Amino acid sequence: MSTSPEKTIRWGILGTANIASKVGRAIQLARGAELAAVASRDRDRANRWVERHTLGRPTADAAAFLPAGARVTTFGSYHELLQDPNIDAVYIPLPPSLHCEWTCRAAEQGKHVLCEKPVALNLAEARRMAERCAAAGRQLMDGVMWMHHERTCAMRRVLDSEELGRLRRVTSAFTFNGSELGQNNIRWSADLGGGSLGDLGWYCIRATLWALGDLPERVWATARYERGVDINLSAVLWFSGERMASFDCGFDTVFRKWLEIAGDKGSIVSDDFVVPWDIEKARFWVHGDRGKVAEQKVAVCVQEVVMIERMCEIARSGRLEPAWVESLLATRRVCDAISEAARSGRIVDVAL
Repeated sequence: MSTSPEKTIRWGILGTANIASKVGRAIQLARGAELAAVASRDRDRANRWVERHTLGRPTADAAAFLPAGARVTTFGSYHELLQDPNIDAVYIPLPPSLHCEWTCRAAEQGKHVLCEKPVALNLAEARRMAERCAAAGRQLMDGVMWMHHERTCAMRRVLDSEELGRLRRVTSAFTFNGSELGQNNIRWSADLGGGSLGDLGWYCIRATLWALGDLPERVWATARYERGVDINLSAVLWFSGERMASFDCGFDTVFRKWLEIAGDKGSIVSDDFVVPWDIEKARFWVHGDRGKVAEQKVAVCVQEVVMIERMCEIARSGRLEPAWVESLLATRRVCDAISEAARSGRIVDVAL
């Protein structure tokens, strides 16, 4: 597919989960993008979502982002939205257990797909999603927003400069206290794909693979389970070349989202790599043998907006970017191995 470089990419959202509000706002702010449709299993729910996010409506939130008079079509089923020929791309914030089905259906209807993480329940499903999108000539990308931040590019430049020397370790953590989550939250449901590994550990795994550039040879993990899902998990990953990584994730600890990449000459430290604590002050530190060498800051960057713009560029150009698919498949592969290790108590080889 090749389209005009000026074409506005029309987006649809399948579902009205909380994260849909954040990405819906990003679609509205992104250059060359338009939020054109929202679907729910209940059309009234979709209508209420649009009204809540539209300026000037009596029921609008304080954070409403759609302009007054915006025309956003609502549908009472996901399938109806996918059949709309005017929709170019879809965002899927559904529970993980539904990601494979609706990604495949979206691809079959000619839509590019931005899918929330974890993209699937297992590697087999993720491969099926990738194959369907490739066969349809449509881009598949997972919603790992921090990968699109300019700060991530700046950290990459430090890594590529070899300022840190030979890389040795990657350590990360992503946790929050989920004590106030409702009992029906999907994070507590094994059937829907809940658990901290897929919800939070996905980011740590992606950061590790991004930093070290290849898959681990083997992994080990331990976790605490409630209602069939991991409430917290800690993992160790062994890589070739005497490199290691470790991370922890969980729903039972204060909000933490930090990353350290260490070599034999220096290290990078970010205390908020998933999303900046302050959008105005995205920064990271480079440390040497004697402490802090430099604090690096980047210009204001709304990472979810950049993510949408990246997808729009791909959709307009018709040139798919396989690296995004490869990275989500690698993340799912490692996630599966860590899950097996945690449940079995064994060190698990990461099959090629």
